[in-house]
Amino acid sequence: MIGPQANWLQDGKRLHLNHGPIDLIIEAFGEDAERRSAYRQAVARFQTILPELVDELTELRRPAGKIQRRFMGPTARRMEDAVVPLSHDFITPMAAVAGSVADEMLVALTAGRKLTKAYVNNGGDSALYLTEGHSLTLAIAGTGHGFADRVVILAEDGVGGVATSGWRGRSFSLGIADAVTVLARSGAEADAAATLIANAVNLPGHPAIARTPASSLAPDSDLGERLVTTDVGHLTALEVEAALSCGLTNAEDFRRGGLIDAAALFLAGQVRLCGAPTLLRPHHHPKELVDA
Repeated sequence: MIGPQANWLQDGKRLHLNHGPIDLIIEAFGEDAERRSAYRQAVARFQTILPELVDELTELRRPAGKIQRRFMGPTARRMEDAVVPLSHDFITPMAAVAGSVADEMLVALTAGRKLTKAYVNNGGDSALYLTEGHSLTLAIAGTGHGFADRVVILAEDGVGGVATSGWRGRSFSLGIADAVTVLARSGAEADAAATLIANAVNLPGHPAIARTPASSLAPDSDLGERLVTTDVGHLTALEVEAALSCGLTNAEDFRRGGLIDAAALFLAGQVRLCGAPTLLRPHHHPKELVDA
């Protein structure tokens, strides 16, 4: 495997970091000297983040429980912290890996720096940093329902992370959601919650849904023999409503428990919103756009 790579994107403002499965887009806003220092800090931290995770990968693939485990690496600890509150369902720290890496890299980027705002986008799962009076607009992986796939996050919202999960994504899902996007206090918390909400959008045993053991698709998957969704055929309007309702109930429980700020659930051209005031805030086509 090629080692850590760092390159500028064509606009000269965004940094692209890549190492194995980790693929980051990073942007910092502020005075030039502060931005340059922030980017140097991010590149330095990126050199060791994947090896640290690999060292503890075996335990990270095991299910979380009520008793919190002690991991050595800071990113692994973030992963465990995010999934323990959700461990009443099957979940491993790997459900929060993308968001946790984004969080860890954001801390490295902003440490000691005077920035107005910044983000770390890890394949759509992002960590956000906003100072008072500033905002970021997120491009949501939906289908234009109700909010034109754009969400404005203000500093006062307290949202520090956004993540998306679903059977069409890059990770396996036990459910049938096309996409579930979650806003939360951190990227790790958003990532873990999106995974479980997407799992809950489901119609167990439905003949139009194809499922395959995760281990047959990826022998080292943390999901083992659990059936993951590989295709979703035709569903009636009532079936779509039933599946989305299950996911929305899960999302509302998380929101009432203070685990997430908001969520958008997509299936077969339909959408359900949890925490709608944040999601429906008007936007004005800003230059800085974070893909989620």
